[in-house]
Amino acid sequence: MAQRRRGTVRDLRRDNRSALLRALYFSGPRSRQELAEATGLSQASVSNVTRELIRDGIVAEIGSVDSEVGRPRVLLQVNPEHGYVVGVDVGETRVQVELFDLAMTERAKAAFPLDPARHPAPEVVSRILAGIEAVLADGGVPHEAILGVGIGVPGVVQQRPEVVVDAQTFGWDRVPLERMLRAGTGLPLLIDNGANTMGQAELWFGAGRGAQNTVVGLIGSGVGAAIIAQGTADRGLPASAGEWGHTPVVVGGRTCRCGNVGCLEAYVGAEAMLARYAEAGGTVTAADQESALAAMILEAGTPGTVGALVVEETICYLGAAIGGLINLLNPERVILGGWAGLLLGETYLDAIREAARGHALRHPFATTSIELCTLGPDAVALGAATLPLELFLNSGGG
Repeated sequence: MAQRRRGTVRDLRRDNRSALLRALYFSGPRSRQELAEATGLSQASVSNVTRELIRDGIVAEIGSVDSEVGRPRVLLQVNPEHGYVVGVDVGETRVQVELFDLAMTERAKAAFPLDPARHPAPEVVSRILAGIEAVLADGGVPHEAILGVGIGVPGVVQQRPEVVVDAQTFGWDRVPLERMLRAGTGLPLLIDNGANTMGQAELWFGAGRGAQNTVVGLIGSGVGAAIIAQGTADRGLPASAGEWGHTPVVVGGRTCRCGNVGCLEAYVGAEAMLARYAEAGGTVTAADQESALAAMILEAGTPGTVGALVVEETICYLGAAIGGLINLLNPERVILGGWAGLLLGETYLDAIREAARGHALRHPFATTSIELCTLGPDAVALGAATLPLELFLNSGGG
């Protein structure tokens, strides 16, 4: 019985620290009185917990503001240099690694190219490990200051008993990614689908702030989505929810990289868009996908060109897929991101909205906004870095 009481006190202390840290992190700086109002904790609890957090170097006093009654109120904030987090984006064409402080200010960045046609797991692992070491060296941050490394990868991520990744477009079948990385680093690792990490970044810092039910679409070489329900990513069982790119949009349609036919990715992913462009007689001159897609979208501004035809068809397929999401999930927002999604959406967002309108029921469409991600193409790495940060906040900085 005594052990249960000690556990309860320990859990309460952790929960109080977590509540204060989250309030400071997402709505700071705040005074102690404002923290009490925001968290529902007593003034005495707030004073005790903030004293601990300041002693531990997690929270800092940063000045004061005048009070209507009595002495000025001291403002508190999470100390951005208490620790650091690393975010990794494993994409089709590169592995990108970024180092952030606790304010999510970028301190260092490294990128390693990948051959879009082949993604052997040992090669990807070596680039991740090299990237981690590079950003720590560039940022002048020792290993012991790192709270954790978050990694966003394509495909289905199964978390237990160890992280295993199935990514058909990479040719990965139950790749023991965590075990392979553990052979090269002792840093804490958290691994999730890249669309989910992008979704969390937008939910915390971007176009998804304030929304409880949102779908964030990632359109790069392929297509994925993060489904946010009640403010939390819905990963399904076993963590395969969000494979939006492999939902069928054409019966008996084009062959997708996953081996099935008619998938959304076979029409809307950058690789598929460029393939359709070449098949229709367009000339792809740029060596990399991003430059080639940008050139095709630029050409699409001239009516009657091959680029215009492909972009128009792509918008139709994408609109149908978004309309289906709206009918099925009735989200507050559909947010489009990924480098290809941003390239397309920056010019054609209104056309995408109209295409979705034609495939959605009137009432759910009227209550859903369709927007672009605001964090840019680096949102996957930023979101991956929030994985260890979230663990830190939830644990009360312990």
